[in-house]
Amino acid sequence: MRHFSQYTFEDWRRLRPLTHAVKTLRYRWTDRQYMRRPVRAGDVPSVRKAIRGRRLLTTIAFSDPQAIDWQAQLVRRFVPGAVQLIADNSPDDASASAISAVAARHNLPYLRLPANPWYEPSRSHGIALNWVWQNIVRPGEPTAFGFLDDDIFPTGPDDPFAPVASQPCFGVVRPAGMRWFLWAGFCFFRFDAVNHLPLDFGQDWFNGLDSGGGNWRALYHRIERVQMMEQETRFVPFKPGIDVADGPFQWCGPWLHEVGLMGRKEFFAEKRQTTGLIVARLLDDSE
Repeated sequence: MRHFSQYTFEDWRRLRPLTHAVKTLRYRWTDRQYMRRPVRAGDVPSVRKAIRGRRLLTTIAFSDPQAIDWQAQLVRRFVPGAVQLIADNSPDDASASAISAVAARHNLPYLRLPANPWYEPSRSHGIALNWVWQNIVRPGEPTAFGFLDDDIFPTGPDDPFAPVASQPCFGVVRPAGMRWFLWAGFCFFRFDAVNHLPLDFGQDWFNGLDSGGGNWRALYHRIERVQMMEQETRFVPFKPGIDVADGPFQWCGPWLHEVGLMGRKEFFAEKRQTTGLIVARLLDDSE
């Protein structure tokens, strides 16, 4: 939350500093309790062993086995040398079972995360990221690690870990006033640069920071943004003749983010079909 000195007279009149403080304590307590919960499926010790000294890509899965299937094939082709972990945050058993089967088919490590205490997507995502950081990444000690949304796909050869050889982190930057943070769906870190820090991949809504923004206090405020390499990104309409806001694709360099939850709902099925055609062409080219 904000420092008390940053609240206005009107904020104090409406008791916002107190309500924000209470909510922040609740969020932190829930986060601490969740970190202690065991996975619902998967072998945590074997995953820690598999990532030690390696580069780790963790995908936070959420009820979309088709996207995981596409992403697994494209990551294997275009981002070689990384261990890809599927950390499943799906709330329903049917989706989790399907995603587990996809991971097994591609020989990827799979963990079904503890039942999430939050229903709001961004908060659910943030606490899932924190569980992976605390229970897998930190004890597993990879050389570098990154987090991906399940609907972002490499469309050509890329090494997103390369920039962290000379800086502590890399990804798509999202500004928020005087602050900034790396989008939680495409962010990468050098382990020895951050393992001693109290990273927090959750939100800091009271400062306008979405999932991943909790790292402003722990990490990002230490970095001169003008000296940091960032991932170029742009939004485009997924088809001609519509506004970007109605059906966006996001390009992050050679990575295509489907942005499944943005745009008009009547376009969702068509946008998924368009994504599928792009993926199919890429996979056909590899044969």
